[in-house]
Amino acid sequence: MADLFSGKLVRLSAPQPDDYEAFARWSHNPEYLRLMDADPAKPHSARSFEEWERSITGPNTYLFRIRLQEDNTLIGFVALDVNWPNQNAFLAIGIGEPAVWGKGYGSEAMTLILDYAFNELSLHRVGLNVIATNTRAIVLYEKMGFVYEGAQREWGIRDGQ
Repeated sequence: MADLFSGKLVRLSAPQPDDYEAFARWSHNPEYLRLMDADPAKPHSARSFEEWERSITGPNTYLFRIRLQEDNTLIGFVALDVNWPNQNAFLAIGIGEPAVWGKGYGSEAMTLILDYAFNELSLHRVGLNVIATNTRAIVLYEKMGFVYEGAQREWGIRDGQ
């Protein structure tokens, strides 16, 4: 039987208590923050991440950490928020470690979570939102088969755009 959570480069794991320190460290990187969402960028503490995650976690939330196979280093997260009556989910992914950006880790994590969503959870559809200036993510999402469905015009403003 194939391993649901492991690829050649990364594996998806359960959240661990020490993970929040990495999330706090990533929150000091304005590029990461500004590509993740349209909220104003500001650093956060490990405790604030732990509290936030506790507030969003429920029976329809499937939250994983992305770790390197070679040494178990935490590099990001991926999550599915499932709408069971309609067999769909909203996906969120973030690679917080800048040193690993552009090296295929996000692609493999996306492959793993989409296989999980469609083959393990038997979902019909997975969707996501992305900030228009996050070109690396857009290229990845299109490569994974996501289709542009529309824009929320003027939803977020970054650097006058």
